[in-house]
Amino acid sequence: MRLSVSLAAASVALVFLIIPGDQCMEIIGGKEVVPHSRPYMALIRDKGFLICGGTLIKDKWVLTAAHCNITQKPSRVVLGVHFQFKKEAKQQKFRIKQSIPHPHFIWPTRSNDIMLLQLNKKVKRKKAVSPYPPPSKGDDVKEGTVCEAAGWGLRNNVDQNPSKVLMAVNVTVVSRATCNDRKHYNSKPKITTNMLCAGDKNGGKDTCAGDSGGPLICNRELRGITSFGPQRCGLWKPAVYTLLTDDYLNWIRKMTGGDL
Repeated sequence: MRLSVSLAAASVALVFLIIPGDQCMEIIGGKEVVPHSRPYMALIRDKGFLICGGTLIKDKWVLTAAHCNITQKPSRVVLGVHFQFKKEAKQQKFRIKQSIPHPHFIWPTRSNDIMLLQLNKKVKRKKAVSPYPPPSKGDDVKEGTVCEAAGWGLRNNVDQNPSKVLMAVNVTVVSRATCNDRKHYNSKPKITTNMLCAGDKNGGKDTCAGDSGGPLICNRELRGITSFGPQRCGLWKPAVYTLLTDDYLNWIRKMTGGDL
């Protein structure tokens, strides 16, 4: 059972890829990364439990998904995490000074699923903690491009034991025309130019509940944010990511007060 909100869209059951409470889940079909080799990865917790992932993009700013249920007082951002249930010397913990969801985020259509978190203080840049700035231009990502997603989400549809380590998986970009066809999302919701579909045509590689807000890295650039997907992960239907378009990059610059 997933505790994240499930919305029916025609014949397609979709969920935002979050997992509130204690039902933490893992990447499907991926592998454990070398500890602290993704120093930009952020783990967002509420009352000690995983809510979402995120990307440290500046010394006081984390990029995540707007649908993540952030409550500023109890929610915390932890950086330098590999073993999420162990105290590691490399970890840095932060309160959230403010959360800024995109002003035009729309829940039913999943549009503009992007949010900024301002930390209460600057990070201490070290090997295990350093930003991964977004690109200067919001170019599209070509069909067939292999990208990496990472997080602490579901590893299969049965075992709901929490992930102990950071996982990563390679997924392949699928065209929007394919993603919108009858076999896939059937345009419900509409996969727009602000979104990116990526998965595995044969199934087995995917993001899932708990991975929301985490980064999609394509050709060594931060290109997307894990957003939503079908209720059963790791099958032939790809997950959907918020694409970092020029409009979003301009919004990020405006909100964070400077160049990226």
